[in-house]
Amino acid sequence: MKKFVLLSILLACFSSVLLAQSGRNRPGESPKPDAKKTGQTSEPEVVESKISADGETIEGDVLRFDTNLVTVPVSVVDRYGRYVPQLRREQFKIFEDGVEQKITYFGTTDLPLTVVLVLDTSGSTDYRLHDIQNAAINFVTKLKPVDSVMVMSFDDRIEVLTRPTTDRELITRAIRQSRTGGGTRLYDTVDQLFNKHLTTISGRKSVVLFTDGVDTTSHRASYDSTIKQAEESDAPIYVVDYDTSGGGTVFTQGLPMPRGPTILGIPLPSPGGGGTGMPGSNPGDYRRAVAYLKALSNTTGGRFYSGDSLFGIGQAFAWIAEELGRQYSLGYYPKATGRNGQRRLIKVRTTEAELVVKSRDSYIYTDKAGTPTSTTEKTPKSEKQPYITKSLLAQ
Repeated sequence: MKKFVLLSILLACFSSVLLAQSGRNRPGESPKPDAKKTGQTSEPEVVESKISADGETIEGDVLRFDTNLVTVPVSVVDRYGRYVPQLRREQFKIFEDGVEQKITYFGTTDLPLTVVLVLDTSGSTDYRLHDIQNAAINFVTKLKPVDSVMVMSFDDRIEVLTRPTTDRELITRAIRQSRTGGGTRLYDTVDQLFNKHLTTISGRKSVVLFTDGVDTTSHRASYDSTIKQAEESDAPIYVVDYDTSGGGTVFTQGLPMPRGPTILGIPLPSPGGGGTGMPGSNPGDYRRAVAYLKALSNTTGGRFYSGDSLFGIGQAFAWIAEELGRQYSLGYYPKATGRNGQRRLIKVRTTEAELVVKSRDSYIYTDKAGTPTSTTEKTPKSEKQPYITKSLLAQ
C-alpha cells in the first residue's frame, strides 16, 4: 500500500512538470521578441478621427498617450478664398525641416473647441464699446453649441470675466460686463494668457484677440518675451486689429478718437490716453503695434484681420468663426530626434495645385518619450464650473 501511494505521488509530480513545460511554448509557435530588448520599434499606425479632446488616441477600450505626436491645425482655401471641405489624408503632405513625415493622425476638427476671447477695453474703445460687445456676442453665436468660451478683458487691469463654459447666456453677460479703463497692458495680458490660462485648457483651443496693439502700461512682459512664448504655444491666435490712430477709425467718421478720460468731450492725458510723448501718440507706435500683432498671429498659426469699420470688425469675427469650424488636423511622429528647445520648420501642402494651405510654420521640439504626455505638455483639465466675477453675480 505504501509503495502504491508513493508511486502515485511521483506520477503526479512528473505530470505537473510536463504540463508546465508544454504551456511555455505552444506547438508551431516561436516566442515573440521583446521590442525593448531588440531595440526595434513598430511603425505608428494611421489613425483617422480617433483622437480625444485631451490629445490622447482612443483604440477600442484602450487609451494610450501619443507622447511625441505633433498635431497641426490646418485650413485649406481655394483661389477664391473659400474653405475646402472633404479632403482626404492622401491629399496632404507634411514636411519637417524639409523631410516628408508620415501622417499618422488625420481628422476634421469636429471635436469641442475652447476659445479664449480677449477684449481690449482701454480708453480708445469708450465710444463704441457697446457695438464691439455686440460683434463679440455675434461671434459666439456662430460657434458650435459644444464649443466653450472664456472671456477676458484688459485695460490697465487684466480681468477674467468667465472661465471656459458652453453657457451662452453666461458668456453674453460676461461680454456685457466689460468696461473701459485707462492704460493698455497688452503684453502683460498675452504673458498671462500663455503662462496661466492656456496651460489649464486641454484639447483644441484658440485665442481671439481684439485690440489696437498699442501697449502703454505693461510692466512684466514685453514685445520680444511674448513673441518667444508664442513660439512654444499650441494655441493659434486670431487677431482683430482696430485702428485708433486718427481719421477713418472704427470709432469716428474722419475724426481722431480721444484716448482716455474726457471732460465735456475734451480728452485728458492718462496712462493709456496717449498724450504727446506717450505710447500711442505717434504713427510709429501704430506701425510697431501692427507688426507685433502680425507676428503674434503668424507665429502661432492664426490670422491677422484689420477692422477699418464696425462692419469690418463684425466680418472679421465671422471669418474667424467659419475657419475654426472648418479646420483639418494632421498629426505625425518626427522622424528625427534632437535636443529640447530646438526650432523645427513645418510645411504642409496638398496634392491639389489650386488650393492654398494655412498652418503654423514652426514649433519648438521637446522629447517626451517615456512620459505620459500628449503632443504638448499635458495640463490639468479646465474647471467644469464656470467662474464669474462678483459684479456679474450682482446683476
